[in-house]
Amino acid sequence: MTGADPVSSEEHVGADHADLVRALAAGLGRGSVVSDPDILRGFAADHARFCPAGTPAALVRATSTAEVSAVLQVASRWNVPVVPQGARTGLSGGANAVDGCILLNLERMDRVLSVDVGEQTAVVQPGVVNADLSRAVAAHGLFYPPDPASWETSTIGGNVATNAGGFCCVKYGVTGDFVRALEVVLADGSVMRTGRATAKGVAGYDLTHLFVGSEGTLGVVTEVTLALRPQAAAPMTAAAFFPDAATACAAVTEVLAAGVRPSLLELMDEATVGVVTRYRDLGLPPQTGAILIAQSDDPALAAADLDTFVRTSRRLGASEALVAGDEDEARVLVEARRLVGPAHEALGAELVDDVCVPRARLAELLAGVARVSREHDVLVTCAGHAGDGNMHPSVVFDPRDPAMVQRAEAAFGAVMQLGLDLGGTITGEHGVGLLKRRWLETELGETGLAVHRAVKDALDPRHLLNPGKVLRPH
Repeated sequence: MTGADPVSSEEHVGADHADLVRALAAGLGRGSVVSDPDILRGFAADHARFCPAGTPAALVRATSTAEVSAVLQVASRWNVPVVPQGARTGLSGGANAVDGCILLNLERMDRVLSVDVGEQTAVVQPGVVNADLSRAVAAHGLFYPPDPASWETSTIGGNVATNAGGFCCVKYGVTGDFVRALEVVLADGSVMRTGRATAKGVAGYDLTHLFVGSEGTLGVVTEVTLALRPQAAAPMTAAAFFPDAATACAAVTEVLAAGVRPSLLELMDEATVGVVTRYRDLGLPPQTGAILIAQSDDPALAAADLDTFVRTSRRLGASEALVAGDEDEARVLVEARRLVGPAHEALGAELVDDVCVPRARLAELLAGVARVSREHDVLVTCAGHAGDGNMHPSVVFDPRDPAMVQRAEAAFGAVMQLGLDLGGTITGEHGVGLLKRRWLETELGETGLAVHRAVKDALDPRHLLNPGKVLRPH
C-alpha cells in the first residue's frame, strides 16, 4: 500500500529464535533481551499508517555502545537482520520490524554526556529526547534549535536518522546542520568515529553526513556531537489571516524577499484551520482561507521584521494581521499550529505527506493539494514550514471504509507526484522508510539509485541493517 511493499527477511538464514535469544543474552546485561510476544508486538512499528510490520525474533534494549556492538556481532554471525529504533515516533515506517529481526532499541542510551559552554557543543547518546536536551543546554545559556513537532518525545538518534527539522528550521536549519561528529557501530559490530568536535574540518570524506538521514540502513549511531548556539531571546510573534492560500504564499515570498529572517514562519490552509477549530476553539477569525504565523527572536530586528510582515500581509489582502500584544496572545497563535497534529489524530486515520518544494512554487503546491482532495473525494489538509517550502499535506480518512482507504492512498500518491512535478522532494524531514520507497526511485533517477545501492553494499554487504527501508531490495 502507498508504495510500501511487504518487507520480509526470507533471504536471511534464521535459526531457532530461542537459540538466538540465548546468544544475545550471553553478551548483554540482565533484562536487556526481551522475547515476550506481547512486548515485541508493542515495539514492532512506528506511527506510520499502512506500512507493513513483521514479527521480530527479539527486542534488545541497549544501554551502551558495547552492547550495540555485541548485538551486531551476533546478528552478523547468525545472518539475522537488525532494525534500530528510538522512540518510534516516525511517520514513514522506518522503525518497523521485519520478520525474524532483532529490534535494537536505543531509548535507554539517554544521557547527555557533556556540555561544553566554551566550544558551544554537547555530546549525547541517541536516546536523549530532543526537549530534554534543549532544557539541559538552556541551563548553560545555550540553545539547540532543531525542534520537530514531536520534540517532547522524539530522540536525537531518531532526529539524526531522518535529518529532522522543525518550526525553527527556516532560520537555523535542520538536525544535520548541527551534527559535528558521530560514533557509529557498523554492520559487523565494529565501532567507528566520524567527524570532529571542531567547528571546521574537511579531512577525508564527509562520512558524518553520510550517516545523517540514512535511517539506520548504514550503521547504528551511538553517540552524537552537536553544535549549539547562544540562548536566543524570547521571540516576538505575529499572525496574518488571509482569504485564500495563494495570497498567503505570496506574502511568504514578499516577506522573505524583503530581507526578513524569521525564526518561525508557518502556514495553515483553510482545511487545516477547520480541523483545528473543531478540535479547540482558539477564537480564530471565521472564514479564514489561510493563516501565516511568524516569529522573530532577534532583539535588534524583531519589531521591524514583524512590522514588515504585518504591512506586507495587509497590502496583499489579509483580512487581519497583528503582532501579539503579550505572551498569552502569542501562545494562542503558536498553539494553533502546534495543535495540527493532535487535531488530526482526533479525526481517526491520516497519511502524512512531507513534500518540500521551491518557495516560488508553494502556491502551486497548495492549489494542487486542494485539487487532489476534490478529485479523490477525501479530506486533504496542508500545513507546514512555509519559510522553507516544506509542507505536510495530510490525507484524512476512515480506515473502516475500504473505498475511502483506496481513495486516500491514491490521494497520497498524487500529492507525492505533485511535489516531484514542482521540482521538489518527497521528504523534507520525515524520511523515506517504507512509505515512500517507490517515489524515492523516481526522485533519484537510475544513476542516483545505483550509487545509493553501491554505498549500501559497501557498508552493509549482507543487507542486515534495517533491510528494505529507504531502498527496495534488488
